[in-house]
Parts: sequence; C-alpha cells; structure tokens
Amino acid sequence: MDINKIRLEKKGAEAFLSPLESKVLETLWKKESAKVRDLHLLLKKDNKVALTSVAVILDRLHKKNLVKRKALPGKGGYHYIYTATLSKKDFEYSMMDKFVEKMIDTFGSSAVAYFNDKFSKGGRK
Repeated sequence: MDINKIRLEKKGAEAFLSPLESKVLETLWKKESAKVRDLHLLLKKDNKVALTSVAVILDRLHKKNLVKRKALPGKGGYHYIYTATLSKKDFEYSMMDKFVEKMIDTFGSSAVAYFNDKFSKGGRK
C-alpha cells in the first residue's frame, strides 16, 4: 500500500484504494468470503461493473495482500474463494498507523510534539 498516494478528500478505504477496490473490499467484509461471481452479483446491483473487472480488482487486492484466496474444485474447473486478510477495523488501524508513521518520517520531532500537544489531556482540540 503506497501511503504517498493517499487521497485526503476521500473517506474510509477509498482514501487508500480505488473506488472499485474499496467497494469490493467493503462487500467482502460484509460477506466474509465469496467467489468472484458472488461479489459481482452483489456489486452490479448498485454499479455498472463487469465480472472481469471484479476479477481483476480481486487479483490486485490479492497482490496488495488485502485478500487471500483459496482454489476449490467446482463445476467447470477450479474457483477462487476470497476472504479479506484484515477486518475492516484492522485495515483502518493499519492505514492510520502508516499515515502517522509517514507524518513522523516527514516532519520528525515536530510531528511528535504536535501529536503530543493535540492528544494530551490539556491539548487543543
């Protein structure tokens, strides 16, 4: 995950992922595990999205280590069953951790002093 490409105008997973990657991951968190076709059926209700696009996005999320897959035999050959590697909460914490680390790497002791001031009992709001 490239923290340098954060989109601060976006909320949640979309700040770090493409809109479709975010929707696929959100759907997978709700479903827990699913095949490409199952996710496609859920996603196409609200979005015009091709089955192949969902498959490509899942492959990208797999390469980013955000989903894992297990090949199972089925009608017509093997099919992947996808699950998220992190819960939504753990994903969000991981992204916040990377963001804070990037702030400290960029601004050094000024960032540490700011966080200390901002989040201490008497700090500004």
